[in-house]
Amino acid sequence: MMNFNLLKETFANFVRSHGMRRHFRRLAILDMFRSASMAKELSSSHAQILMQASHMPIESLLQHFGSRHEGLTEDEAEEILQRVGPNEVEHEKPLPWWWNLWNCYRNPFNLLLTLLATISYFTEDMKAAIVIAIMVILSTILRFVQETRSNKAAEKLKEMVSNTATVLRHELVEQEQYVDTMPRHPNGLNGLNRFEIPIKRLVPGDMILLSAGDMIPADVRILSAKDLFVSQAAMTGESMPVEKFATDQGEKTSNPLELDNLCFMGTNVVSGSASAIVVATGNQTYFGALAERVTANSREETAFQTGVNKVSWLLIRFMLVMTPIVFLLNGFTKGDWFEAFLFALSIAVGLTPEMLPVIVTSTLAKGAVILSRKKVIVKRLDAIQNFGAMDVLCTDKTGTLTQDKIFLARHTDVFGKESDTVLEYAYLNSYYQTGLKNLLDVAVLEHAEVHRELEVATAFRKVDEIPFDFTRRRMSVVVAEHDSNHLLICKGAAEEILSICNKVQDGDKVEPLTTELLARIQAVTADLNEEGLRVVAVAAKELPPEKEVYGLGDESDLILIGYIAFLDPPKESTAPALKALKAHGVDVKILTGDNELVTAKICREVGLPVAGMLLGAQVENMGDAELAQRVETTTVFAKLSPAHKERIVRVLHDKGHVVGFMGDGINDAPALRAADIGISVDTAVDIAKEAADIILLEKSLMVLEEGVLEGRKTFANMLKYIKMTASSNFGNVFSVLVASAFLPFLPMLPMQLLVQNLLYDLSQISIPFDNVDQEFLDKPQHWNPADLGRFMVFFGPISSVFDVTTFALLWFVFGANVPEHQTLFQSGWFIEGLLSQTLIVHMIRTRKIPFLQSRAAWPLLGMTLSIMALGILLPMSSLAPYFKFQALPLMYFPCLLMVLFGYAVLTQAMKGWYARRYGWQ
Repeated sequence: MMNFNLLKETFANFVRSHGMRRHFRRLAILDMFRSASMAKELSSSHAQILMQASHMPIESLLQHFGSRHEGLTEDEAEEILQRVGPNEVEHEKPLPWWWNLWNCYRNPFNLLLTLLATISYFTEDMKAAIVIAIMVILSTILRFVQETRSNKAAEKLKEMVSNTATVLRHELVEQEQYVDTMPRHPNGLNGLNRFEIPIKRLVPGDMILLSAGDMIPADVRILSAKDLFVSQAAMTGESMPVEKFATDQGEKTSNPLELDNLCFMGTNVVSGSASAIVVATGNQTYFGALAERVTANSREETAFQTGVNKVSWLLIRFMLVMTPIVFLLNGFTKGDWFEAFLFALSIAVGLTPEMLPVIVTSTLAKGAVILSRKKVIVKRLDAIQNFGAMDVLCTDKTGTLTQDKIFLARHTDVFGKESDTVLEYAYLNSYYQTGLKNLLDVAVLEHAEVHRELEVATAFRKVDEIPFDFTRRRMSVVVAEHDSNHLLICKGAAEEILSICNKVQDGDKVEPLTTELLARIQAVTADLNEEGLRVVAVAAKELPPEKEVYGLGDESDLILIGYIAFLDPPKESTAPALKALKAHGVDVKILTGDNELVTAKICREVGLPVAGMLLGAQVENMGDAELAQRVETTTVFAKLSPAHKERIVRVLHDKGHVVGFMGDGINDAPALRAADIGISVDTAVDIAKEAADIILLEKSLMVLEEGVLEGRKTFANMLKYIKMTASSNFGNVFSVLVASAFLPFLPMLPMQLLVQNLLYDLSQISIPFDNVDQEFLDKPQHWNPADLGRFMVFFGPISSVFDVTTFALLWFVFGANVPEHQTLFQSGWFIEGLLSQTLIVHMIRTRKIPFLQSRAAWPLLGMTLSIMALGILLPMSSLAPYFKFQALPLMYFPCLLMVLFGYAVLTQAMKGWYARRYGWQ
């Protein structure tokens, strides 16, 4: 039975990897999809095409699609693209603007405010209905504008990291489009023109080439394959990769997923290579058919998403509890139940944090745009928070600590003497291999003089290939020289090659591999490793020309020829980047499949302390409890398999760390998925980019450090709004309850409360652009919603103390103690309430003394000052009668100044005490 949860994950991950819209509705998969009738319906429309493609003879299949072995011409491909459309599933396509606008509107806060506006309208309180409507429109438009800008920026950036497919084209086009910079001869495809094109431009009939690390870009029929293993667990639930062939090897079946010569969009190549013809694209793929019935966000809800939801519902529950209390209290004490109802309605509006979605979206979008300027592309907006919270970064060595500019430094025999023979064998192996693309092969192939000396193009013919995989850590090619005996040439990790050798070549002699020789050989490779060289061993053996197909069993009884050693120098920027990350609370751990001696030398050169080292074999033999202890004190993990990397990341996560993993190879994909934040680069293999949350346009720890700081700034500004809103609302309710219990009139009219809330909302819209104190950036910041309740309890009542002080001033000093003078009282509290709420923006945004030790950014400072000025002028202006305000006596303002000063002093004192006791986040 199909694994539906994995299918959901694959669909949304595939969506992200193609740069599609990231805000998806979480829907359950329709139950009827599991039924036989739905499966039958799917077969009749999509599966039948795949079944026919599987069973057709190759020539008939090519004729059916109007294609040929050499591929389509550019004009043919363009004509088909215009007819069938781009290779995108329906949910990839950008939503129309009006649907985006609807999505921006339909959050719980706006829906609640709409309900309150509707009630106000039907109770003939038109002023309140208009003000609430303005608040909803403001919230919706601001969010819509921010999301539109963010999506447009993402669309531009998407082109930088979009996945591509290797296709064959029948005729020459612009030379710049060629994939290869030097001659390569894939199986049966000699002399053909290979090009990289965006996946969305693939069309039925396209001939494509696949190798390890590639995502399957469409539904395809395999035409030729060599040890092709494909992971299709998300489609079938099979945990192990499935081998695919050019012809179906299994029994007759009506399920396309069980056919051996078909591969499906959304799966990926684990090892091997193949050529294939595209038979279906976009919604016509098996994947696309399922996607029409499934809309999913594959990732589990992150801690940040959970926290925001908890805060939202906490504030909504608080509003739902307090509003009836205010209604009943005013109804019983004032006797006017209708007026009490309108007042309670206004309190409900005031307690609704309608700007929360706007602030969150604006802050994340702004953070993503700023990160893009720093060469960091965010695929998933809420990953920014994890970026800032990251306290452990696991990364590979190559290209991160080093320059990723590998060159061949040495080619020696088994005893370390320079040897051209080793280089010749290595060149033939790299020249004819068509599997996993490797920088080491590129470095070998730069020695073009070998190509001329050996007359490779005419003297040799490729017979077969045994592709690389991360279990064997080696690969072999079989060639025939002038169609004589076959020569199997194998290269790979030194210890893996030694395990299949029983002889060594010493000059013109071949000797048995004895224990004494093995010790000498290991000493030679160790010396090379200690020089910082990455050692690859080369072995070979002659075989009779009796067969054309070779397998793993032929990799035995080889003769060790020698070594090729590569140098990848450390980057100059690595040492200061490591120091900066450490200063900001991020521990760097190296997880590499490379040799431990090479890794240790590089770490020493860049100043990364090797506090402990674990090898893959040791990790394999450890239980989770022991590994959990060792990972805390170990900084370098070497000779790791992909499973080891994933396990280490999971153990660190289970220990309470927020773990980032940076990788770019197929062997990094499991760890990228397991990490809290997966980081890859735009030059990574498809499956690594698909698994990542963040894409770096520059593989550098310095760029990463800048991204971490921006993530922390983004999180800090979101947290400011949440803390301000929660504490302010909590204090306001206290003040309203006190006033409602003791005043013979309403402390503020419903319309006045709504205007005050609208102005307060406007004062906060520039929070995403605020500065962040340096100490907040110095250490990882974790989301902890449980702290919010405590923060509300400590800081909310402070404003109530000074609200009550204002009530007393207005009652006893200014005589606003009878219903006839209620407008004076309401005007006075309106100004004090608005100014104190606006002041709290500056008080809570920093642990320091505001304005003196920490100053807000100019947009926030300008907005809050403007709102304060507007709030003071409104009761004094010609608009005052419309809102039932009156001008306040001049003596009120010195008193107000003292009240606000006392509020600021007490809040600052509470901040100091609170920070010492509970910390300040």
